[in-house]
Amino acid sequence: MDVLIDDSQLIRNYIEGDERALATLINRHNQRISGFIYSKVNDRDITEDIFQDTFIKVIRTLKRGTYSEEGKFLPWVMRIAHNLIIDHFRKTSRMPMFEGSDSFNIFSFVSDDRLNIEKKMIKEQIDCDLNHLIEELPTDQKQVLLMRIYKDMSFKEISEITGVSINTALGRMRYALINLRKIIEKHNIVLTN
Repeated sequence: MDVLIDDSQLIRNYIEGDERALATLINRHNQRISGFIYSKVNDRDITEDIFQDTFIKVIRTLKRGTYSEEGKFLPWVMRIAHNLIIDHFRKTSRMPMFEGSDSFNIFSFVSDDRLNIEKKMIKEQIDCDLNHLIEELPTDQKQVLLMRIYKDMSFKEISEITGVSINTALGRMRYALINLRKIIEKHNIVLTN
């Protein structure tokens, strides 16, 4: 019978006080969400913790009335889970230690696939955060920053394309970095793990 009620109706029922509606939603999506979390963390206990934290956030958002219904409940929950997985990796930051060894062997941890997945996820999240921050820069600064960092162009090339002097291009880059630092501080964002 549960299958007949779609997610958005269950959400409305829950917001209106029907606690069982949430249980139905959790049961319906349990396997997909748990499977997704487990595929990233490879640990049953951590999966369970992140799963519970995910639904604590879901419940808080629903109770606050700040969930906007767009018929995309599962993708929204997966995004919450994804962010919590990244938070978990940022907190634990499991880099192997090489105590008592004079030789530092990069290959002893590069081959750890799980570590590489963690780093990749953190890098993707940082890139995503950074892109949002860059959007807040004035257009001329953003243009120079993107050309320099993402297109690896020289300041000579940038000045030719934008039609400004090399000094102006350098100045815009400098101000872009200063402003980016201010934006990062304003949003209290941590861009490292």
